[in-house]
Amino acid sequence: MPNRRAARVAERIREDVSLFLLRDLRDPRLELVTITRVEATDDLKHATVYFSVLGDEAKRRTAERGLASARGLIRSRVAKGLGLREAPDLAFEFDPSIAKAIELSRLLDQVGAELRAKNPPTEPAEDD
Repeated sequence: MPNRRAARVAERIREDVSLFLLRDLRDPRLELVTITRVEATDDLKHATVYFSVLGDEAKRRTAERGLASARGLIRSRVAKGLGLREAPDLAFEFDPSIAKAIELSRLLDQVGAELRAKNPPTEPAEDD
């Protein structure tokens, strides 16, 4: 379990990277990228930035290439934002949790529709 300082720094990295991608970085490969979480080592030398992207496998690979290309620029922006002597080395990793949640929601909607089709709601009886 990471120490509290590493957790605070990881959250700050997540915020800084998210804002940088949203506001400053003009790379069309990164338009639909969302930073989901960051895990930093206790010594703050390394941080893994987890991201999600809307779209298929090709969009994911494109986003990975865009993040790899911008890694140095993102790291320098993180260094400025954190005010640390040395910024953590950043690694980017795809986070499938959002895609899994969307798929689970789709499956639940499908099951609900099937149940409604088998058991249509009954009309309340009218009193005479």
